[in-house]
Amino acid sequence: MTGTLKVERHGDHGRAVILIPGLQGGPWVWQRTIEQLQKDHVVYAVTLAGFDGMPAPADGGELFDRADASLEQLIEQRKIDRPVLVGHSLGGTLALRFAGEHPELISGVVAVDGLPIFPGMERVGAEQRKAMAAQMQQQMSAATPEQFQAQSLGYMQKIGVIDPQLAARYAPMNARSDIKASAQYMAEDLAFDGRAALKNANVPILEISPYNAPDFSQPPMMMSEAQKTAYYQSLLADAPKAKVVSISPSRHFVMLDQPARFQQALGAFLQSL
Repeated sequence: MTGTLKVERHGDHGRAVILIPGLQGGPWVWQRTIEQLQKDHVVYAVTLAGFDGMPAPADGGELFDRADASLEQLIEQRKIDRPVLVGHSLGGTLALRFAGEHPELISGVVAVDGLPIFPGMERVGAEQRKAMAAQMQQQMSAATPEQFQAQSLGYMQKIGVIDPQLAARYAPMNARSDIKASAQYMAEDLAFDGRAALKNANVPILEISPYNAPDFSQPPMMMSEAQKTAYYQSLLADAPKAKVVSISPSRHFVMLDQPARFQQALGAFLQSL
């Protein structure tokens, strides 16, 4: 344990990489990624408090702040020399936030469908975002364990991955998280806007954008792959060294839908540093 993080270490040489999962995620998200990276990198796979069987922090407070402080503690205590942060979804948002606040501690960021503001929320004022986040937190917190499991399966089937067999395999893993902690993380993510801080993020940033054409073929979500890439680039406009790469066909868990192409994009980025 480091701060509120559970930490797994893999590999014994090369540039350090810290893997941060998304909402309700754990190291299982990165299994194939770890297998590849550990050949040439020291890999730290972290689990956020409250996720994947980890207890939620008992003393309250902002979970984003706790995660940020724990990442800083991990880097400093283990004397990790300017690692690359690789975050999925909410983990990508945390990695981008860290880049804006502590750019001197890292050498780059890969955000996998994680952005400095939740997509669509850039059109909403800060107070309205907070109100929507509070409502979302209340709804999510009220779920029974059975409802939580059903919601996880539905999410993986409709948003998470393309392959129904993958959805059935990973949904139970996605559901073994603390319900109230998951709700608080989701609320903090909805309310967060880290775009302005990215002006300080003077490290290379790679945003991996998934695209699955059937998901964007009907109103109100009609959008071409090029349009989605441009939209993501616009949300990262404040970051001086941000680039967006699209991987299609894939959904939110790109590393599960397209492991080889994901690894290729990640590997090319790491080699470029």
